[in-house]
Amino acid sequence: MSRLAKKPIIIPPNTEVAFVDGLLTVKGPLGSLQKTFKDEVSIEIKDGQVQVATAKETLLAKALVGTYASHLINMIEGVNKPYEKKLVVEGVGFRAEVQGSSLNLALGFSHPVKIVIPEGLKVTTEKNEITVSGIDKEQVGEFAASLRAKKKPEPYKGKGIRYIDEVVRRKQGKKAI
Repeated sequence: MSRLAKKPIIIPPNTEVAFVDGLLTVKGPLGSLQKTFKDEVSIEIKDGQVQVATAKETLLAKALVGTYASHLINMIEGVNKPYEKKLVVEGVGFRAEVQGSSLNLALGFSHPVKIVIPEGLKVTTEKNEITVSGIDKEQVGEFAASLRAKKKPEPYKGKGIRYIDEVVRRKQGKKAI
């Protein structure tokens, strides 16, 4: 069994957790999140704590119990404090700006790249830095990864979109004789 699932998950004040027919709902000051869980895992809510355990002794249940505990922890943290990912746009002529509900990127292509910002996410740009924030950790991470995938950092000059704490290993390039 997972180490995460062995410990009870404490519900902070101003947060409600409900589990009905496989649908887990977490409500907090910043909003609410819902996720459907399989019936192999049982979730018990009592005395301001949530306990995740295997309902059936199958291999799938043992694999899912830690994952579901992690999802639950992320949902509880997200409705109390938003998740945030920061990306840096690096390169000559590379720009990022938010216009309404879309993000416009100039990445050295012959055309501007326009990306629609999903519901529930807040995207801000400041100089060459993009900040993606929201209450759903999966959605924030997925959108930040899709932004990075538009122009990955290249190893010679470091141009492209990278996470703020990501280190790009630089290559030397051609040597003049």
